[in-house]
Amino acid sequence: MRVAVIGSGGQLGRDACQVLMAAGEEVVPIDVDRLDIAAGGAVVLTCLKEVAPEAVVNTAAMHHVERCEDEPEKAFAVNAAGARHLALAARDLGFLLTHISTDYVFDGAKGEPYVESDCPAPLNVYANSKLSGEYFVRAIAPRHFVLRVSGLYGVHPCVGKGGLNFVELMLKLARERGQVRVVDDEVLTPTWTEEIARQLLHLLRQGAPSGIYHATAEGACSWYEFAAAIFELTKTAVRLEKARPGEFAAKVARPKYSVLENAALKKLGLNRMANWRDALTAYLKVRAGAVQ
Repeated sequence: MRVAVIGSGGQLGRDACQVLMAAGEEVVPIDVDRLDIAAGGAVVLTCLKEVAPEAVVNTAAMHHVERCEDEPEKAFAVNAAGARHLALAARDLGFLLTHISTDYVFDGAKGEPYVESDCPAPLNVYANSKLSGEYFVRAIAPRHFVLRVSGLYGVHPCVGKGGLNFVELMLKLARERGQVRVVDDEVLTPTWTEEIARQLLHLLRQGAPSGIYHATAEGACSWYEFAAAIFELTKTAVRLEKARPGEFAAKVARPKYSVLENAALKKLGLNRMANWRDALTAYLKVRAGAVQ
């Protein structure tokens, strides 16, 4: 299968390219220097017409939450209008479009894992723009997957967030300070980007029906619990403490609970996501090899 990966230079995009290539798929990496999906429908259509893909994976996004709040027009241009341009190209060229979305489309009020049919209630510009992108893809692209993910980390740098994922940030702070304070009142499912890439490959090969799919690791934890697991598994000597309520006041509203249940994948017998702690253990082994 000829697969174009939009945002191929990013944390998830690079893993998607590597996993698909390793599986024998014909991959066309397309980073922002080749295609800016916010540049307009004609630009997107021309580029993809030349590539002639059977499937397109869109990992491109403006996902720095504070920056989205400060620059809403740009956030919507990339996350919403950009998704629309790809959906229109999918309709005209006939390829399957996979669009990556986020757990932040929910407000966290449910207090238990969200399934695909739950009603979204975004709290900030980033989440609103990503939800708008979902709607465009679902309304326009005849063949599509919308994959909602959560708490991404991976071997490759997250360029949009300064190059450091949460794992790297925790290890850096531990080295520099010897003491780390982390919030314990935000619950999520941290997910390794390589796991998402493998799940995506499985979806593409199984010919799953169009729709929304939650694709996160199994289980849930707070940011504090995630940090504790990182330090435990890496045998890092550090004093880890829970932050006081309001100690790290967020500039932008975020859901306190954004755990997703992979209900649609499980219903089809297609769920391949590991428990978050098992995935973290595997990631840290890969990371150790990469650092050496």
